[in-house]
Amino acid sequence: RYCVYAPDLRGHGDSEWAVGGDYSIIDYALDIHALGEHIGREPYVVVGHSLGGCVALQYAGAFPEKVSRLITIEGLGGLGWSDRAPKPAHTRMRRWVESMRALETREPHFYSTVEDATERMIAANRRLSPELARHLTVEGTRQTEHGLAWKFDNFTRAGSPYEFNMEDARDLWNQIRCPILILWGDESWGRRNYDLDTSPFHDVEVVKIAGAGHWVQHDQFGVFISHVNRFLNA
Repeated sequence: RYCVYAPDLRGHGDSEWAVGGDYSIIDYALDIHALGEHIGREPYVVVGHSLGGCVALQYAGAFPEKVSRLITIEGLGGLGWSDRAPKPAHTRMRRWVESMRALETREPHFYSTVEDATERMIAANRRLSPELARHLTVEGTRQTEHGLAWKFDNFTRAGSPYEFNMEDARDLWNQIRCPILILWGDESWGRRNYDLDTSPFHDVEVVKIAGAGHWVQHDQFGVFISHVNRFLNA
């Protein structure tokens, strides 16, 4: 029914790590654009979760002609917090440098067995079934001489000192011309975004899914996929 491409963002999964450990939303959007040019089947339906949702929104704003429908799951981050005061540039730069220096000396954690790593996965999300937690762990780890390690680059934790502010977000969101579906879990740490001002969007639907945390697609898969199918078939 659909031809699905599920890329790992740079620094995540099986994709290569960025030289120098510098990651930003703009870099991720560049990768998605390059992938789209390689596929050559625009316009596309774009679906993104969390960081991926942020990337999807910004990409669709910069290239509205390339996106036919957009689904973002828990993907607005701090941009929805209208009462969040932006940090001064000098503070952001200092914290970023300090964070990067700390990550340079951070030792990766190794696990002797898949079971040990799966326990850590479950600790991060108690709603995961044992089977799903193990699957995500197997896909998300790599074997090293010291044991199993998570595939993502630790430097992705540092982000970028150049914050994406609400003024820029509104400008990009206002350029999106396709229908948008925003999905949130009612038990997520990002639930403050339910009060998000969606006026910059032209055609948007916001759905709060009960009994779901940040990983909506795992916590309430049946409800999640029903909303996705309904939206795509509208």
